[in-house]
Amino acid sequence: MGLFKKNTRPELPDFWKTYEASFQEKPKYIWDRQQFVVLDTETTGFDFEEDRILCIGALLVQGQTILVKESFEVYLLQERYNSETAEIHGILKRGKLQKIPELKALKRLLIYLGNRIIVAHHTQFDITMINRALRRHNLPQLKNKTLDTAILYQRSLIKSKLLERKAHYSLDELADKFNISKKDRHTAIGDAYITAIAFLKIVSKLKKKKDFALKPLLE
Repeated sequence: MGLFKKNTRPELPDFWKTYEASFQEKPKYIWDRQQFVVLDTETTGFDFEEDRILCIGALLVQGQTILVKESFEVYLLQERYNSETAEIHGILKRGKLQKIPELKALKRLLIYLGNRIIVAHHTQFDITMINRALRRHNLPQLKNKTLDTAILYQRSLIKSKLLERKAHYSLDELADKFNISKKDRHTAIGDAYITAIAFLKIVSKLKKKKDFALKPLLE
């Protein structure tokens, strides 16, 4: 009988090791130097176990600039199909869009993310959907720090007895409040762009506060 238990953990692929190694660099959390990945996912529904990601769209943000030329967009082969949600996002099962397998899409996403901070609207949903996809391929969860524009917007509001902050702010509400075009709403890259603009406007408001700093927002 052996003295040690056999390690049953599957060997992680090189792209995951490269992604993981990027976090060895200690972050400085300086706003103007920090790069953020603002992302959005379109899915077949809201069930973390049953539903699947159809598309991931993302943009890089640094300082006050959205780096549109360095955008990320990938469509996934549809393992499952929901005709009801298809009416919203418009991604058809047999459309002309080039689609790739889930694992290949995840590989591209991890390469794009690196150790950058992820920003999304209602971040928990997108992150959980991605983590469930990673789990299906025996990969660990994302390691990135995250920010949620819904929560950041709440923090940017002036505390007043006359102004009650809502518990929930939709992306449509933020777009209306900041006069952001909703032309490409309900596409992953379109929603990522709306979120990126809202993020910059919210940060601009937060910077006016005396105790403003990036690191506390991540904790």
